[in-house]
Amino acid sequence: MPQGDKSSYTDKQKRQAEHIEESYEKKGVSHDEAEKRAWATVNKQDGGGKKSGSGRGK
Repeated sequence: MPQGDKSSYTDKQKRQAEHIEESYEKKGVSHDEAEKRAWATVNKQDGGGKKSGSGRGK
């Protein structure tokens, strides 16, 4: 998977990143920086893209 590919994220994670990005842009942060911060926040919260398999986290 190439860097920057968002296909492994769930729809919920994508929506969260979009919402966070919009919040940063309202505060005057540039679009590129807002996008970077938003995805960094989603990654920190969820540990990256979606995880497959039942019983994860055991």
